[in-house]
Amino acid sequence: MGKIIYHLSVDDVQNVSEEELGRPLNERELEVICNNLGDQINWYDAIAVTINNYISETKKTA
Repeated sequence: MGKIIYHLSVDDVQNVSEEELGRPLNERELEVICNNLGDQINWYDAIAVTINNYISETKKTA
């Protein structure tokens, strides 16, 4: 496996829960959320947009 570029922690999830629900998630809720979180993130588009933004900016300064 290659180098991890970005990660989310349980603290990140609980912080969002506190802001959205006003409370932390219980163990069962946390398990379900963590098991399904990756399905909600459009990794391909996030990577593609970041690459294209960088390349676009690089061309402007070249």
